[in-house]
Amino acid sequence: MSNIPKEAIEVIAQSIGITNLSPDVALSLAPDVEYRVQEIMQEAIKCMRHSRRTVLTADDVDSALNLRNVEPICGFASRDALRFKKAAGHKDLFYIDDKDVEFKEVLESPLPKAPLDTSVTSHWLAIEGIQPAIPENASIEAPSDGKKAEYKEDGLSVDVKLPVKHVLSRELQLYFDKIVDVTMNKSVSILFKQALLSLATDSGLHPLVPYFTYFIADEVARNLNNFPLMFALMRVARSLLQNEHLHIEPYLHQLMPSIITCLVAKRLGNKFTDNHWELRNFAAKLVASICKSVFAAS
Repeated sequence: MSNIPKEAIEVIAQSIGITNLSPDVALSLAPDVEYRVQEIMQEAIKCMRHSRRTVLTADDVDSALNLRNVEPICGFASRDALRFKKAAGHKDLFYIDDKDVEFKEVLESPLPKAPLDTSVTSHWLAIEGIQPAIPENASIEAPSDGKKAEYKEDGLSVDVKLPVKHVLSRELQLYFDKIVDVTMNKSVSILFKQALLSLATDSGLHPLVPYFTYFIADEVARNLNNFPLMFALMRVARSLLQNEHLHIEPYLHQLMPSIITCLVAKRLGNKFTDNHWELRNFAAKLVASICKSVFAAS
């Protein structure tokens, strides 16, 4: 015996255009309809619990219908509770009272604001100092204007604007410029010693590591005759290596040539008073500390 009365089956049949459904057929269909409804509601309750909710919504029923490969119900997307009314003359028959809407009122009413769904996406900006080659990250070899040229099969070049352009914060830019200025012009001042201490201890300098390694390599290649500057650059390199907050190993291939140059270069400085042996010993100690840290990590 089904809990769904045969009258409900007859009403549903009439709503889809079947007017000659016999009472015996409706009575036979009622148990099967009840079984299918219970099956769908059990799946809907599972969807509700997986969503960490205690109120069953129409979306849960639609999800259950999708799981059973059944076309979802359209027209019940509202999250508000549906108000059912009891049909007159029927004890167990309920319906939803549809409100009559005038088209004139709908056309004259202002358009509602488009809903904006909140979404969060994430991607790796860098992994241990190495930038992954994914669409969200800009190409390392990209020009300064943020565009790159691609060539199609017909030989025509097309400028493609990269989706993301990475820039340093204003604070990091000012910090880098100040360190460069002190290193180039005030390497014998107390301010330079404070800058070296900052490079060796600050924890937020990792975005600047490739800029510092390029700065050291470029200045060493151009100023082999400037002994004070060469010594100042090696001190900057030592401070970066001493900073335990920086993962500098991926940048050693840029830093090591500069240090080795200060160790084995044929001529360092252009004055007789320049103690080039002191600089060579300093560079040798840097190489030893790098080898020790690399082997210890491996």
